[in-house]
Amino acid sequence: MSDQQEAEAADESASEESEGLQAGDFIKLAYTARTVEGGDLVDTTDEEVAEEEGVDTDEQEFAPRTLVLGDGHIFEPVEEDIYGKEVGDTGTVVVPAADAFGEYDESEVRTVSADKIPEDDRYPGGHVDIDGEHGHVETIIGGRARVDFNHMLAGEDIEYKYEIVGEVEDRVEKAQGLLSMYFDAELDMHIETDEVEEEVQVESDEDEEPETETETVEKETLYIEQSPQLQFNQQWMMGKQQILQQIMDQIDVDRVIVQEIIDGSGMGGMMGGMGGMMGGAGGAGGEDLGDIEDALEDADVDADEIVEELDEE
Repeated sequence: MSDQQEAEAADESASEESEGLQAGDFIKLAYTARTVEGGDLVDTTDEEVAEEEGVDTDEQEFAPRTLVLGDGHIFEPVEEDIYGKEVGDTGTVVVPAADAFGEYDESEVRTVSADKIPEDDRYPGGHVDIDGEHGHVETIIGGRARVDFNHMLAGEDIEYKYEIVGEVEDRVEKAQGLLSMYFDAELDMHIETDEVEEEVQVESDEDEEPETETETVEKETLYIEQSPQLQFNQQWMMGKQQILQQIMDQIDVDRVIVQEIIDGSGMGGMMGGMGGMMGGAGGAGGEDLGDIEDALEDADVDADEIVEELDEE
């Protein structure tokens, strides 16, 4: 390589490095967002800031967020300000209402029948869901309620102060960060390369029926240990297919296996199984542990003997 070619290659490399962060990069971002007009806290990753504002910090985790630039995980003006910057850089961006939570729309304040609102929410300020729309009650007079279906922050310009804490390269950490944007749960994950048998089509003449044969192929698999907290999360049950597909695309794995862990031991596990059996036999299906123990006592049955008999079988 000539001196000129080396110089051009060095210039090209320096140019690429100077581009900084771009769409598709995974970053860790620390930020605090407030309304411009009143300085009200909108969101923060800083626990001290949350405590100063009276937020219950026991109910959620405060730490820099992992996000993907270009995927709409933050407001576009903030994202645009980050492009080209490096880890350690900071910035302040004012997001106009139209790009944040929308302009305030008077037509979204409507009168509805008070019967559509649960009794516990029939008061000014109560949050309600009516016909698939979320809003808050302004007034209730007689059998009618005035409900504002605008976002609570509609019409507000939002100021974001941020710091780029780091860039994420590890694929498992990327997956954990993506999942944490939807669910406040820390899940154990790991990636393995598995050998999987699958049917593949064999080339054949046009007039012949397609034939298949079994081949063993390697597939990179992301294993996720599903916690009970996630197992019964309605958002997870309804949207996990779409969320996991996004994770597969972003970290480039062939498949995801979600493992359900059921932790039970000793009499607790055995009695739980008997509860289901007895409920089916009696038709009630709702006995609690105390009811079952009473039933065993009334029947003069020794639970220890049952365990011994099961072990012998």
